[in-house]
Amino acid sequence: MLDANIISQLHSVFADLKVSIDLVMAPSSHAQQPELVAMLEAVARTSPSIQVRKNGYGRSEGEVQAVDTGTVAIPQFSLRRDGKATGITFRGIPGGHEFTSLIIAILNAGGRGKLPDPGLADQIRALPTGIALRTYVSLSCENCPDIVQALNVMALINPGIKHTMIDGGLVPDEVAALGLQGVPAVFVGEELLHSGRGNLAELLQKLQTKFASQGKPPAVRELGTYDVAVIGGGPAGVAAAIYSARKGLKTILIAEKIGGQVQETKGIENFIGTAYTEGPKLSSSLEEHLRAYHIEILEHRRVLSCGEAVANMRPLILSTGETLNAAAIIVATGAKWRELGIPGEREYLGRGVAFCPHCDGPFYKDKKVAVVGGGNSGVEAAIDLAGIASDVKVIEFSSALKADAVLLKKLNSLPNITVITNAKTTVVNGDGAKVISLTYEDRGSGQLHTIALDGIFVQIGLLPNSAIFAGLVELNPFGEIIVDAKGRTSTPGIYAAGDVTTVPFKQIVIASGEGAKVALAAFEDRMRHSS
Repeated sequence: MLDANIISQLHSVFADLKVSIDLVMAPSSHAQQPELVAMLEAVARTSPSIQVRKNGYGRSEGEVQAVDTGTVAIPQFSLRRDGKATGITFRGIPGGHEFTSLIIAILNAGGRGKLPDPGLADQIRALPTGIALRTYVSLSCENCPDIVQALNVMALINPGIKHTMIDGGLVPDEVAALGLQGVPAVFVGEELLHSGRGNLAELLQKLQTKFASQGKPPAVRELGTYDVAVIGGGPAGVAAAIYSARKGLKTILIAEKIGGQVQETKGIENFIGTAYTEGPKLSSSLEEHLRAYHIEILEHRRVLSCGEAVANMRPLILSTGETLNAAAIIVATGAKWRELGIPGEREYLGRGVAFCPHCDGPFYKDKKVAVVGGGNSGVEAAIDLAGIASDVKVIEFSSALKADAVLLKKLNSLPNITVITNAKTTVVNGDGAKVISLTYEDRGSGQLHTIALDGIFVQIGLLPNSAIFAGLVELNPFGEIIVDAKGRTSTPGIYAAGDVTTVPFKQIVIASGEGAKVALAAFEDRMRHSS
């Protein structure tokens, strides 16, 4: 089931496991039950601290007792730590990308791996008890593990939270009844709490909002003062933080996730000095480099507001209620997927409207889909989807596609792709449960056309994450922060770098250089003003 290389890695990963982990299987007559047994037993053989308990039995205070005597329709198991339930359950076989979720769940249950810092853990503990969450995933989805792992961590920290990962491919009736056409999809009861890519910070905020009247308010934390506060954990933010720390400045980095948009990038072949790497691997390297310096890192946070300077210090208020003050602010918040902003788009998110072809493409096997956007990302999405869907329409606002020639050559070779140019997408149409068609306007004639389809993938570029700084620094009409040659904004003490700025060409290598440059500029200004 597991190859020799993975087994060797797991022996090393689990070497310091200090707790007893039981993988408690529920009995099932499903045809894939033996596959689950083989996987879990292979994992258990890599550490004496891990045991597989079959037929719904587990240990409690040294005794073997029944925890579930009924059978289940599909393979299922739960994690127990030192004989006690963790609240983590997997329905289905966590293969593909979800195998990592299983390994990380074991590590986290043992107090190892990457866990939330004390401030964030307090926020999770403040949530009420009795929250049962389930996440529907596809094993080919690259974004699903982020959601599964975040909710598993919440279950480990707050005993009142239970989380179940469900392989949507094994429960087609459930998927159909819920009207799901995209993953990950997180439910509380029959209510959809979250759909699509996300992170721990976003999920925590949604749970806090939903259960605001039931939870206990977490303690407000004053984090103190810093020489430099870097907002954003992508290449620009990481470079800025490292360069600031190297200058001996007290530095804090605040980010939703280390790596930023890089986390979602598949192949990277233009980062100088590295012939080929992938987004998650590069993000891991960025974090490793970051943690080599004395930098305070607050991940899974958003900055809600940046106040006016008082005695040369600016206050920041975070999404967790934490506050701090900094002499210099470096904004490296990057950008997010741009939405169409048309009727039906938000209403049918996760039910026919998607942004990630790698994650949601498998839901459209032999179906009709459209890709809105004719740049590199749109054409790449269309090429990927052409191998899954029966029919792919590429809809481009301009009079011609804007993708690179090599991509256009591949696109034109595929018989089930049709390109529609000079078209303005106007409405996403649905039947209340799912997308049924898309309407666009011919920009030449003004005539409206409606295409019957099952899914719409939006690929129209990125939108700068600059909203909280509107009114504080000058923005251009596209929402980018206007900076000078050294990354200074229109407001003294606030600097910006990377994709959130007017610097042309949104590339990883450029963002890294800009992050280093603004850190040096901030230090230069600090020295000038202190002399």
